Amino acid sequence: MGNNIATLKTVKCEAVDPTIVPPPPPPGAVPGDVEGAPAVVQNPKFKDNPGTLEELHKKCKEVFPQPFEGAKVMINKGLNQGFQVSHSITLSSITPSGYRFGATYVGTQMVSATEPALVLMGEMDPSGNLNAQGVHFVNESCKLKFGTQILNSKFATYQFSGDWRGKDWTGSVAVVNPNLFSNSGIAVFHYLQSITSRIALGAELMYQQSPQIPGGAATLLSGSARFTGDSSVWSGYYGSNGFGLCYYRRLNEELQVGVEVENSYQHQQTVASLGYQFDIPKANFVMKAMVDTNWTVTGVFEKRLNPMPFTFALCGSLNHAKNQFRLGCGLTIGG
Repeated sequence: MGNNIATLKTVKCEAVDPTIVPPPPPPGAVPGDVEGAPAVVQNPKFKDNPGTLEELHKKCKEVFPQPFEGAKVMINKGLNQGFQVSHSITLSSITPSGYRFGATYVGTQMVSATEPALVLMGEMDPSGNLNAQGVHFVNESCKLKFGTQILNSKFATYQFSGDWRGKDWTGSVAVVNPNLFSNSGIAVFHYLQSITSRIALGAELMYQQSPQIPGGAATLLSGSARFTGDSSVWSGYYGSNGFGLCYYRRLNEELQVGVEVENSYQHQQTVASLGYQFDIPKANFVMKAMVDTNWTVTGVFEKRLNPMPFTFALCGSLNHAKNQFRLGCGLTIGG
């Protein structure tokens, strides 16, 4: 059954090209959890809230570098307090090349001191291909999100989701690519509960309906857990499609490390990864690197060239087993 179920990651809309540092929000704005934007500062009213299930492994995942290939230049410009535009040019033999225009809008209405009611992000190329995402806080407890991808004048992906948070729990529901005419689509239900101040338990139920699936539909259930220590985080999940474990630890103010193990019954393989993040705030320097059991070594460093508003990024990735090497460099101006 697990072989027939597409995971939510495969259809997730990407609004921002992750090749280099994504554009920051306009000055003074605090966006929601739109892809490429900083996470919302936790509302004191929900200080015991465990967050969403899809953020369960966030601390560990953030340590690992996001590799990119080719060259890219991005120019960010804040037009006013809530609106920012970006222009980017990418040259690559792997990822789509060319010019892209992006825009970010943060509404002035706030549902709390740190949470804007509306955040919109989008990016379009000259052919009309569009990636867009949005977040709308109905109130302090309810957040609605949408994402879409348009390719060749057709909706390639569209997703609607909502998060409801209580004092010590969060429930989420997402609907991906629903189609009443072909009786297809994916529905995902998440629930995460704080058991203690350090322990959170959660569950995910994924339902997929499609004529290509034997019987017309399939269901996948998995459970998750997270333990938060003083300077470390343990998290994991187990389901009929595989299991995963993550470990994150902050060793000091400059160094963070993460270990991840992922097993897929569908692909019949287990991959372990070790990554670290090294920060030198006084030098405006960040280095991320990782190595995994597929014999891939990746490193990305970012350097802000003060006093100029420039950020330079350089990436190198080498797979020893396949003898493949990729190099990327990027420059962000503004922001």
